[in-house]
Amino acid sequence: MRERIIWGAIAAAIFLPFLIIGSLPFQLFVAVLAMIAVSEMLRMKQLEVFSFEGVLAMLAAFVLTVPMDNYLIFLPVDSSFACFGLIVFFFLAGTVLNSERYSFDDAAFPIAASLYVGIGFQNLVNARMSGIDKVLLALFIVWATDMGAYFIGRKFGRRKLLAKVSPNKTIEGSLGGIASAVLVSLIFMLFDKAVYAPHHFLTMLVFVIFFSIFAQFGDLVESSIKRHFGVKDSGKLIPGHGGILDRFDSMIFVFPIMHLFGLF
Repeated sequence: MRERIIWGAIAAAIFLPFLIIGSLPFQLFVAVLAMIAVSEMLRMKQLEVFSFEGVLAMLAAFVLTVPMDNYLIFLPVDSSFACFGLIVFFFLAGTVLNSERYSFDDAAFPIAASLYVGIGFQNLVNARMSGIDKVLLALFIVWATDMGAYFIGRKFGRRKLLAKVSPNKTIEGSLGGIASAVLVSLIFMLFDKAVYAPHHFLTMLVFVIFFSIFAQFGDLVESSIKRHFGVKDSGKLIPGHGGILDRFDSMIFVFPIMHLFGLF
C-alpha cells in the first residue's frame, strides 16, 4: 500500500500539470499514454511491439486520440476516424500481400486493441477540450468507486461479484463503490454547478450511478483480458499499480459514456 501511494502520487504529479495546461501538450501526452497502453495489449498477446503491425497499432491509437482536424485544417471534422480507417486498411492489406502468414484473425487483434484504447483516450481529450471540470468529475468518480469498493469490500464483502473474472471483488464492495462515487460527485457538484450542465442536479446523480457501474465494468473487462492471457498486470511502468491500462481501464469506459450522455 505504501508503494502504491508513493508511486500514485508521482504519477499524479506528472499527469496533473499536463491536465492543467491542456491543449496540444495534454493531447500529445494522452496520445503517448494511449500508445503505451496499446503496446501493453500487444505484449500480453506476445506480439512484437516494434514490428510493422505493432507500430501501426500504436499509430492507430495516436490518430484516434489527437483531434487531427484541429491542426490539419484541410482534413474533415471526423478526420481522426478517417485516419484510423486508413490504418485499418493497411492491416487488411497484409492479409492479401502476405496471405500465407497473416490472416484476418491476425489483423483483428491489433485493430481491436487500438480501437478499444483509442476511443477511451479520445474522449478523455474531448472532455478536457470541453473543460477541466469534466475531467476532474470523471477522475473523482473513478477514484471514489475504486476506494469505496476496496474498503467497503474488505470490511463487509461476503458475496462474490464475478469470481471467475476477479475473485476479490464482491457485491457489497461494488455497491460501496457506487455509493462513494455518488457522495464524492454530490460534494463536487455543489461547488461546481457548471459541471453537470446541461442536466439537472438530481439527473446527474442518477448518471453518476451509471458512470460508477461502467467504471467497474471497465476494470472487469481488463481483468478478463489479463486472465485470458495469464498475466497479473498489463505492464510494469508504475510500481505498485502495473501498466497504463491498469490505471486507465475504468476511465476508458467512463469518458465515452459521459460523452454519450451529453456532458461534453
